[in-house]
Amino acid sequence: MPIPRHIIHRCRYSLAVRLLVLLLLVNSFAAACTSDSASEEQNDVPEEHETALEPDTTSTRRNSIASATFSVLSNPFVENRSKSNHLESYFDRINADFTLDADPIENRHKSQVTDTVYTIRFGKSMIEFYAPTQSGELLLQVADIQSNDVVLRHNMRVGMTQAELMGKLKSLGHEVVINQTPTEIVAYNRDGAPISLHFYLKSGKVNRIRYEGYVD
Repeated sequence: MPIPRHIIHRCRYSLAVRLLVLLLLVNSFAAACTSDSASEEQNDVPEEHETALEPDTTSTRRNSIASATFSVLSNPFVENRSKSNHLESYFDRINADFTLDADPIENRHKSQVTDTVYTIRFGKSMIEFYAPTQSGELLLQVADIQSNDVVLRHNMRVGMTQAELMGKLKSLGHEVVINQTPTEIVAYNRDGAPISLHFYLKSGKVNRIRYEGYVD
């Protein structure tokens, strides 16, 4: 049966209204999404800037460790803390043929751990290090220098005059305490662990240097 024309017009009008309402809803939803997206993007921007402005504390810490220096009594051969953990840093300071011994030793606190003692020998002189396995450090514990084949920091060496040595030690200021006798000059730390640097004298000149460090 054919549908009357007025019903057809009414249906078309109703359908048009529905489509218009639907279109308005879609536009409203799209506008809301766009607004939310813009808001999220705006919120993201400060976070990116904050991340970019954050200091690289890990890098700063590494640079600080690498650039840290030893006092003369902590290490009379090498000033830079990072270089002190490499045997090559000491090899470079020796102007003579030398040998290197590596001997295992039981850890002083943990008997199940084996550490290493390295000894550099050249002529009658020697430099000894204690290397804990767990820390990976190279700790200077003893040095006995009996020739000018190696020079300490501040150009202190076997063969220098007593007056020259005293000038070098006094230039260190409060870093060291100095005791002097006719045959020996001893420099030791004012506070902390017992560390000493002995300069033995003969005929007004240094003829031997002995370092005694402290390793716990």
